[in-house]
Formats: sequence, structure tokens, C-alpha cells
Amino acid sequence: MLDDTAMNERDEVLFAQQQVVRLQALLEASRHIHSTIALDEVLNTVLKIVVRELELTGAFFTHFPNTYGDVPQELSLPDRDAIGQAPFAREGDTALWTSFPLHDKTGSAFTELVVIRPAERTLTLDELDFIESLAIQASVAIENARFHERTVQWQRVESDMASARLVQRSLLPQEMPQIPGYRMAMRSVTCYEVGGDYLDIVPMASGQTMIVVADVAGKGLASALVGTSFRSAFRAMVNSGISLVEIATRMNLLHFHEGEQSRRRYVTAFFLQLDPRTNTMEVVNAGHNPAFLISANGPGSEAALIRKISASGTPVGLLPFSTYQAERFSLTDGTRLLLYTDGLTEVFRTGHNGESDEEFGEDRLLSTFLDCPATTPEQVLDTVWSTLDSFGDQEQSDDMTALVLMRQAAGEDGVDR
Repeated sequence: MLDDTAMNERDEVLFAQQQVVRLQALLEASRHIHSTIALDEVLNTVLKIVVRELELTGAFFTHFPNTYGDVPQELSLPDRDAIGQAPFAREGDTALWTSFPLHDKTGSAFTELVVIRPAERTLTLDELDFIESLAIQASVAIENARFHERTVQWQRVESDMASARLVQRSLLPQEMPQIPGYRMAMRSVTCYEVGGDYLDIVPMASGQTMIVVADVAGKGLASALVGTSFRSAFRAMVNSGISLVEIATRMNLLHFHEGEQSRRRYVTAFFLQLDPRTNTMEVVNAGHNPAFLISANGPGSEAALIRKISASGTPVGLLPFSTYQAERFSLTDGTRLLLYTDGLTEVFRTGHNGESDEEFGEDRLLSTFLDCPATTPEQVLDTVWSTLDSFGDQEQSDDMTALVLMRQAAGEDGVDR
């Protein structure tokens, strides 16, 4: 017979062997759990390991938060409906059910692993310890899978937004039209991938040119979608033969009646119809920023005549009964016009000594445009943007769009006008 010492040694060996076997089983289970990054596969793998390794009746996860995409709300093995028909379930014998919470990296429980044992036996301490250890591994694997799903979804969103940005950029004028006696340049920089600023230049069959600079309320994708709808309606009306006031009025009614969401995304717009044959332009300002028109004050005068073309009506889509008025201007040699969205005036720099942040503002923009020595529209825009860059010390907070129109002086391009 074995003495007490030998029996203790044998028991220690058996215990050590059991620990090794249990550790090997846990390592193998962990390998299977971490072998996939798909969330539903992770959940199914955990359930299969629990049921098959411990010969249980079934297992399932309680309500699983559907936070990162289309993942199963609850899984069971065997089928949970079948479990619900078992005698012990009808009798409410909760002793047959044991739950193990799964925690995320913050320590918050996000679901529970519920195991169902056969009625004829109880779970041993080793089995309970195995399931607890498995639950910890499952928590890590599920967190990784959720992060992967979120990453994949975000990459898809980024890809879609990049495509949307390319589409929106393609809707901007790709080149300036050749208008005798005039030069134009435009620039548009969105705050996010896509934006709510809209600029369009449409040559008309009559020889005139229609120009619009608009700003949809808000920023981002929703505003970009509204801007695209605005563009389609505007282009459909340009060559219909109706007046500029009628275009603004119809655009307003159309936008207003598209529904509540569209009304929240109202549009400030500056409509301009240029006639190079008479060197005149007709404009309608629908709630937009005032345009700056600078021209010589009569023949032989060096003093500049500065006009601010302010709004004659409310933004497009804001009210159903808005009325608009058109203004007509003659464009003398050397006349310059600046159309812009409020992203240019709303550039900020940090205040000092407790002062609030300072805005670039309308007056600074007008002064920059007035004092700009540039002789081409492109150079004017370069000057405006460099001035804004020098002034601001904060990230761009709004879309920025501007267009410069200049009438060339007589003989500047070799043509006597």
C-alpha cells in the first residue's frame, strides 16, 4: 500500500496533469476563438466550444448590442427556440442556467454567456473556471471583431465620401468660358470631404452667361445633396427664357415644397446674368452675402466707385412667399466683381489677453479686394487666399468659395471695345 507521502505525491501529479490538460484545452479554445475576425463566427465558435467541450445542453448570448453594423442579436446552440420548449425551461428551473458576463476594455458588461447544463449533473469548479477563462478570451476576441467591423465600415464610408468628393468637384466649372472682353476665375475649398457651396457658370444660347454662387445652410453630405438638387433645377431653368427674378422665385417655391428637411437646408444664392454685348449685368441677391463691385468713377477719374450688392429677398427655400428684385449695372473698363460665400468672412484667429476670437469679416475682405494690385482674376484669388491664410490661426470651419469677374480695359487684349 502507498503511504501518505506517496499518495500526496500521486495526487499532486494528477492535479498537475489535470491543470496541464485544462490549460491545453483553454489554449486550443483560445486559438479557435482568435482564428477569425468576423463577429458572428467568433460568437458561434465560443458557443460550440462551450457545448462540445463540456457536453452541455446548450448555450447562448443574451441581447447583443448591435452597435457596429449588421451582427446577430442573439445566437444559441442548439436552437434557442428548441431550448425554450424543454421541460426545465417551462418549469423555470433557473438552477440549470448559469451566466457569465463579458466585459469590454472599460470594464462594462456588454453581454452574458449563458450555459445550460443537463438536469442530471452540476458544473464542477474546473468547468466553471474553464468557462470564466473562456469568457475573458471571448471578450477580447469580440472587442477585436467589433473594432474590425467598425474599421471596415469606416473605410467604406471614406471610400464613398472620396467618390462623392470627386463627383462634386466634377460638377464645378472645369474651365472658364471665353467671354469677349472679360476674364473670370473661381476657387472652392470644402471644409469636409464634400460641402454645401455651389458655383456654376452656364453659357446661354442668347450669348449671355448665367452665373450663380450659392451656399446651402450647414455643411457636409446633406448640404452637398441639396446643392446637387439645386444645380439640377437651376440648369433646367436657365435656357427656358424666363427672367432672372422668375428663376429665383421658382427656385424658391420648388425648394420650399420639397419638404421640411429641404427647408432646413435653405440656400443663399447670388444670381447673375452677364451680357457682354451691352457690357451690363443683371443680378438677384437671394439672402446671400453682398457682392463687391469696383469700377472707375466716371471718365478720367482715378477714384474707385465701390458698390455692395445686398440681398433683395430671403434665401431660397426659407419662405414660400418671398419676392425678389433685380438690379442692373453697367460694367466699365477695368470693373471688378467679387462673389463669395461666408466661409471667407468667417475665418477666425485666436484673441489675445482674454479677448474673444476675431473674425476676418466683410470689411477686411472688401479692403483686400479693393487694394489688391493684381491684374488677373487668378492673381486676385491668390491674394485673397494668402491674406486669409495669414490672418487665420484656426482650422477651416466652413466651405470657402469665390469668383472674380473682371472687364478688361480697352486694348488690353488687342481688341478695341
